[in-house]
Amino acid sequence: RVDSSIVYRGMDIGTAKPGPDVLAAVPHRLIDIRDPAQAYSAGAFRRDALAAINEIVGEGRVPLLVGGTMLYFRALERGLAPLPKADPALRAKLDERGAREGWPVLHAELAEADPDAAAKIHPNDPQRIQRALEVYALTGEPISRLQQLTAHAPVSFLKLAYAPADRADLHTRIGQRFEAMLTEGFVDEVRGLYDRGDLNPRLPSMRSVGYRQLWDHVAGQISLEEAIENALVATRRLAKRQMTWLRSERDLVWFDSANTRISGQTFDFLRTKGGIGAALC
Repeated sequence: RVDSSIVYRGMDIGTAKPGPDVLAAVPHRLIDIRDPAQAYSAGAFRRDALAAINEIVGEGRVPLLVGGTMLYFRALERGLAPLPKADPALRAKLDERGAREGWPVLHAELAEADPDAAAKIHPNDPQRIQRALEVYALTGEPISRLQQLTAHAPVSFLKLAYAPADRADLHTRIGQRFEAMLTEGFVDEVRGLYDRGDLNPRLPSMRSVGYRQLWDHVAGQISLEEAIENALVATRRLAKRQMTWLRSERDLVWFDSANTRISGQTFDFLRTKGGIGAALC
């Protein structure tokens, strides 16, 4: 799975993690490999994904990459720049400033130091703003320039995108999916994570969309209604960013996910292809 949240144990409902029956029938990799208190990065994903791909290909099978964290896939396909390791003290300082001054203020600073990176990062995306400012502070070089120094993965990809053609339909599905997660016990799942006592909203795991909004609720900062609305807004923004990423991908084949014949169309298309190193959906 190409997913930055599904790697964490105990985060099942909010990540739409496949259940035991599905996992038994269809083996998945890179699920439940980290505790929520631990960090996981695009670099770690690239290392783990390449190892899994090599193993699967070595068995004579075609690996299928599925998920929505486009940053992770791009890191896998195109490689990673030689960026510095995280600096906990600097990150804590940036987090404190973000909480006090607001992340749009830090985004404006990033726009002065690295306009190319700022143009690709939303003003309310603290994790990416923090990392870009951290890299600039540690190296004196814009992260956008360093990211050009990459090495491509030693495998070819057939890239398929499944998305509703109608934006209104997409927003409706987002609302229905979130309502279903609430019915399944999403609030209790977040409350269980909160009650552990060793997690906080600054961790990458708790920054996941849905979790960070419900965290504010279980912490007594906002009502459940406010948390739900904030989560829906954040999810729509995430979906918009994902669509932007997808449109920028080269050689991407699009399928309308609302089409009832999508499975047949996919298999018909795949029958025309051969020699695939890996496929991304």
